Amino acid sequence: MIVDPKKFGLHPATKIEQTRKSKFALVIRRKSRIIMKDGENILKKAERIKSHVPQARVLLKTTAPVCSKTRAFLSEHHIGIEALCPEE
Repeated sequence: MIVDPKKFGLHPATKIEQTRKSKFALVIRRKSRIIMKDGENILKKAERIKSHVPQARVLLKTTAPVCSKTRAFLSEHHIGIEALCPEE
């Protein structure tokens, strides 16, 4: 189910899916690699979601490759990464 990002005080272009009651996925569809700067922005968005839903679990769904440093950074902050097929 798609969630309105304004509900969390995020930019309207942010795509958020709610997969379960307290599980949210940030969806990024692009071809270019997700680098550390993107990871920091993803963490900020995840923190905004968690401030509105304290028990929320956030993961990243993306079609882009994620650099290893960013993957480790997100993992340290308990943000999972799920690969999407480009056609989805």
